[in-house]
Parts: sequence; structure tokens; C-alpha cells
Amino acid sequence: MPKTLLEKVVFTIVMATIMVYGMIVYNVALNTGGVTNATFLMALHEMPIMVPVACILVEFFVVEKLATALAFTFMRPTDRPQFITYAISLMIVAIMCPVMSLVATVLFKEPSFGMWVHTWGCNMPMALCWQMLYCGPLSRFIFRLVFRRGKAENPAA
Repeated sequence: MPKTLLEKVVFTIVMATIMVYGMIVYNVALNTGGVTNATFLMALHEMPIMVPVACILVEFFVVEKLATALAFTFMRPTDRPQFITYAISLMIVAIMCPVMSLVATVLFKEPSFGMWVHTWGCNMPMALCWQMLYCGPLSRFIFRLVFRRGKAENPAA
């Protein structure tokens, strides 16, 4: 996984873009009553706002560090690396979902505490499933394609 600053930035952009797009599609579908071909195009309109917000929160602020610290409250450094990755991913969703739901509520809905809680509640199950089953594995696959490492550095390659 990312070792240099460039790798970290690229990975964050890829992960945030895939995650945000999936969640916007989901929210547009909720707001319009279902998924149509137009749903996927409508979701693109929020991307220029929400992707940078997600990248900045993860990369430049505390989310990644906090999620890692939280994951290691129940994981050990000696645990299998893939389980550590899953634990960190779960913690990132646990932090990012309420924050991004708040941003979306303020920018795209009628802002209120109730609307934020509703948005967060609707998004959390989808965010967990999307991250763990699709976005995370796809982002890591893309990262490994872009940043190929020798067998000595990455025996699983």
C-alpha cells in the first residue's frame, strides 16, 4: 500500500473519487425514487464539490490518523495486514460518513439536525457495504496496477 507521499495522495484521490461517486449515485437514487440511466449522470454534478472535500478531510486533516488509531484499539500490529486494512477502512467510514453527510446536508438539502441524522442514517449501511465490498478492493487493485513493486517488496504481487 502507499509508502511515499505521492503514492498516498494518488491512493487518496482514487479512493475518494470512487467512494464519493458511489455514495452520490446512492443519494440521487434515494432522492429521485430509484436508479435510472440519468442517475449516473446526475451524480457527476456533485463530484467537483464532494471529492475535494473528502480528499482534504482524509489526506490533510485528522481522519486517516484518527481512524488508524481507533483501529489499533482492537487490532494488534501482529494481526494479518488485510484485517488491519479492513479495520482502518471501517473506522474511516465511521468517521467520514457523518462528516460527509453533514456536508451534503448543508450544501444540497434543507439543513437541520434532523435532516443530517436522517442522511447519516441512510448513508451509513450503504457506505460500509460500498467501502468494504467494492470501493476498497477496487481502489487497492488500481493502486497496485499504477504502482507496481518488485517481488521483494510485495510478495503477493
